[in-house]
Amino acid sequence: VRELHPETAVILLTGQGTVEMAVRAIQEEGAFHYFEKPIDFSKLRLVVERAVEYAEARRENVALRRQLRDRGAFGELVGVSEPMRQIYALIEQVAPSSASVLITGESGTGKELVARTVHNLSPRKSTSFVAINCSAIPETLMESELFGHERGAFTGAASRRLGCFELANGGTLLLDEISEMPVSLQAKLLRVLEDRKIRRLGGTHEISVDVRVLAATNRDPAEAVRNGAFREDLLYRLNVITVELPPLRRRKEDIPLLGQHLVTQLSEKHTRPARFLSKEAVEALESHNWPGNVRELRNVIERAVIICPGEIIERHHLVPAFIDQRSRPRGTDTVSFPVGTPIEEVERVMLLRTLQKTDNNKTRAAELLQISLKTLHNKLRHYREHGLLPEGSETRAQAARHATADD
Repeated sequence: VRELHPETAVILLTGQGTVEMAVRAIQEEGAFHYFEKPIDFSKLRLVVERAVEYAEARRENVALRRQLRDRGAFGELVGVSEPMRQIYALIEQVAPSSASVLITGESGTGKELVARTVHNLSPRKSTSFVAINCSAIPETLMESELFGHERGAFTGAASRRLGCFELANGGTLLLDEISEMPVSLQAKLLRVLEDRKIRRLGGTHEISVDVRVLAATNRDPAEAVRNGAFREDLLYRLNVITVELPPLRRRKEDIPLLGQHLVTQLSEKHTRPARFLSKEAVEALESHNWPGNVRELRNVIERAVIICPGEIIERHHLVPAFIDQRSRPRGTDTVSFPVGTPIEEVERVMLLRTLQKTDNNKTRAAELLQISLKTLHNKLRHYREHGLLPEGSETRAQAARHATADD
């Protein structure tokens, strides 16, 4: 039966069984359950109900795996929705060229994955792919990170160091969160993009580079130009082609496929038995608003994979991810939690609610919470890195300043 229909859940009934036979039937032969006569029909009914759910989940899993296999040309990019089909078509068109690409979208939508996919489908796929996060590097070090420096160029420069442009020579360079780059450095970047030459800090001669530049931002580039945070001429130079990634809440039909992809990937990473999501778990995932997008979904699935003891991830393995307090009205001072909510989730919700109440005054919020300002920044950084902050609660520039201040 299992050879013809591998998804079938087999329940064995016997009148002459032993413990050894039961163990062998389940572990070696793949039986779903084992009963000795006389049969307790109330227990049998429960097992049959679980077996039906198991078989349905396995069938859905096979279909999802087939979809993933058939759509494997785009690597880590997963989805069959119309917005994602348009993204795939655009990537196929732009990848073979050397044109600059601007990738936009909310935090956690997968902008770096798009950049890597463009690189992997391009003639440069066998060369270097280098990514730099412009919001995470202090302004004083940014020029050295991009263009490198010579020995003695500044205090602490004990040896020559190659910058990202030289490291990516012949390949692709991703400038992530480009709108957070200091305006003074944007002018130098524009000149490099036009001349294809760089000069290391402390250097005396120019070095030719052959680099395809991709840029990404979670801000509206046009608004950044209006606010004076982004040079208009640099935007025109980078914005040859724009790839705009949709937030996960606008492509919820991709969640079953994306969830299955993450379960498979993360169960292999952590060597866990989880193989697929129950119907109820998928429904719970589809009902969530996903302010942290795919990054938040990945964190939710990773937690579920780790704590799930068997093959099927159930809805309760996803708690507390869906105790969503972020949409509460501003005037609400009372927050309630279901019994059993982990203390980490209670702490996160209360911290964010206090920040909301104080209009994001972190000093005042720290006082109300009776923690140090540094502890508050550290917790916010942890939430941000794990996709647990509401979109727009902090800019990446603020985050970088906080990280620098904490250090």
